[in-house]
Amino acid sequence: MTKDVIALTPKMPDTWALLAGLYAGGPEAAVTADSAGAVLRLCAPDGRPLVSVEAPLLVQVHGEAERLLGQEVPVPFWWTEARASGAVPEAERLAGAVCGRLALLLGGSTWPESAADTGVVDVRAAVAPDDGQPVVDVLTDSTAVVLSDRPVLALTTWLSEVLRDTSESGRALQIVTPPHVRLSAPARATLLQVPNRWVVQDPAQGYYDGLSGAVLRWQDGTFTPALGADGTASVAEAFGRTSPSSDRQLVVAFRTTLPAHEDTVLGEALETAWRALTGSAPAGWGTAEPVNLPWSPRRLTGLARNRAPEPTHVIVTGHPDRPGLAWIRVTRTTAGVEQDVTLTLGYGEGEEPPLEAIEPLAERLVAEHGLTTMLASVRRASRDLTTAPVLQAPPVPVAFTLGARDVRAIGLTHARRPPVAVRPVALGPASEPALHYPLGDGSDAGALVELRRLAAHLRAGMPGSAA
Repeated sequence: MTKDVIALTPKMPDTWALLAGLYAGGPEAAVTADSAGAVLRLCAPDGRPLVSVEAPLLVQVHGEAERLLGQEVPVPFWWTEARASGAVPEAERLAGAVCGRLALLLGGSTWPESAADTGVVDVRAAVAPDDGQPVVDVLTDSTAVVLSDRPVLALTTWLSEVLRDTSESGRALQIVTPPHVRLSAPARATLLQVPNRWVVQDPAQGYYDGLSGAVLRWQDGTFTPALGADGTASVAEAFGRTSPSSDRQLVVAFRTTLPAHEDTVLGEALETAWRALTGSAPAGWGTAEPVNLPWSPRRLTGLARNRAPEPTHVIVTGHPDRPGLAWIRVTRTTAGVEQDVTLTLGYGEGEEPPLEAIEPLAERLVAEHGLTTMLASVRRASRDLTTAPVLQAPPVPVAFTLGARDVRAIGLTHARRPPVAVRPVALGPASEPALHYPLGDGSDAGALVELRRLAAHLRAGMPGSAA
């Protein structure tokens, strides 16, 4: 199993501190660099990698270490990850020694605390595998398998790079964890994408899919559903071990289209939504977890401009007192600059999602931010926004909003007469309105049927529809 150790330090690990950490392998160990120096590899005498050390990341967003590691650390702090090859017994201790030395020199701590070491690890007898950098534990023609055991499996820079590499090679990424590991919301969204998979290793029942519950088996170099005699997959008993909870999540997914002008600023629609639903702006943003930069729509806009015409993916986080996570996908289209946003907020016992704010929010997004569509839903799920490998109920729709452009394309008369019980509310100018469709309070699963009927009705009115 690949072993992760993280140094959390108040001071930046400079060259001398990193050298002291890397010298934990003794004089026989060699150091190489990759990814333009962003990753250092500590190698056995024969040149095969034992530990990779990523470039230190300055985290300026309060609560990220607690959210991802369960360990409170004052901000700002530096996050330095060391990853050991699970195929080499000496590598895990070596990763702990690298991070332990950094923490000792710079006055910080390590995660896990038990991994910290400051001694010298004899690597002369280490025999490392032939598969290059120790990022994946098993590599087959079809699949890259990573074994992980962290409190929260997050969409880190490393995981993003592994996903990109596996996609470019035509492989699936399968992450194997013990049943106590949870997924962050961005990691869950990523592993929902076919052909990737979250594989849970249950001590009593073997392997199952953490998101669908399907019992899995290792066959032909990949984890696949174990089919019964009738050709259907069975669901693991462990997947159904749910306990009643009053926790809920409010999920607001929307798309905006803005003109591709020099003065266009991205992220302001998300900030408007965040303020409307929580009373404050987001806390931070970044391209991976931990989210490390203070919230700044202008810096976000600069990143997207530098990456254009390629799309930009950004993760945004809120303040610890109101768990919130969002991800934004920015793309250039013939219509302008599109932002696809999914904002998720967590609520515990005695806390009510602000459903009364949804319609006013839709109106502001229509008037000020070029709203195309918005879907607000409520689901029974953890307040901390993580996902455990157990059955979860689907989100129940609360409201759907259709922007003025699509209302015009469908036809106002058709769009305002859907086959559902409630009538839409017109938003924006009467000459060219958007339509807001209330669907319920998130407690009645029948709203799912209403949403499907509404969607079918609206699709039938689009130009070129077969209906």
